Amino acid sequence: MTIDWWTLGIQAVNVIILVWLLARFFWRPVAAMIEQRRATAQQIMTEADTKLRQAADALAEIAQTRAGFEKERETIIAAAHEAAKQGRMALLASAEKEAAALLVSARTTIEKEQSAAERAWAERANRLAVEIAGHLVARLDGAAVSTAFLDLLLREIQNLPDPARNAVAANGVILEAISAHPIEPVDQERYRTLIGNAFGIRPQISFRVDPALIAGLELHGPHLVINNSWRADLAKILTDLAHENRS
Repeated sequence: MTIDWWTLGIQAVNVIILVWLLARFFWRPVAAMIEQRRATAQQIMTEADTKLRQAADALAEIAQTRAGFEKERETIIAAAHEAAKQGRMALLASAEKEAAALLVSARTTIEKEQSAAERAWAERANRLAVEIAGHLVARLDGAAVSTAFLDLLLREIQNLPDPARNAVAANGVILEAISAHPIEPVDQERYRTLIGNAFGIRPQISFRVDPALIAGLELHGPHLVINNSWRADLAKILTDLAHENRS
């Protein structure tokens, strides 16, 4: 086998030139482009890592904020439950207080109404009893009853203080004797004499009939009133009974 050194040398030179050309015009730009692409990729990866870390930090902050919101939500719900509980308790206390006040007011009203009803019925019963007594006493009127009331009137006159007697003795004073039934003229003179003797003077006395007295003999004057009748006695009894009912 024969080696053609010239051809081999030319080919070697061609290879060297090709390598130089490739190194100068291809590999360097490609290497620079690759380096640039690698730097760009590294920058992108760095930026991506940075953004990833930022995103992770943001997610952590969001999670922390959400946890804070959840805690605040729980706090708000707990506060709302406590406020509702306190409000419910306050409403219940207010309702109980109002119910107690209404109960006391109702009891007071019932007691007042019951007391008023009892007093009204007692007054009606007393008035009915007095009316019945008046009707019964009216049947007893007669000479014995008239004499009894005359004696009572004379004792009342004798028990009067001196100023009252002196007032009756004044000039022009006219006394009025009031009876439940008419008094005969003869008896009127006798009454004048007895009444005058009781006063120690001879006063002027006129006579008048008032059936409302039921029975009795009263003496009225400008400065003197002697109630001496069943009407006066029954009225006093009715007043005393009403006073006892109020007590």
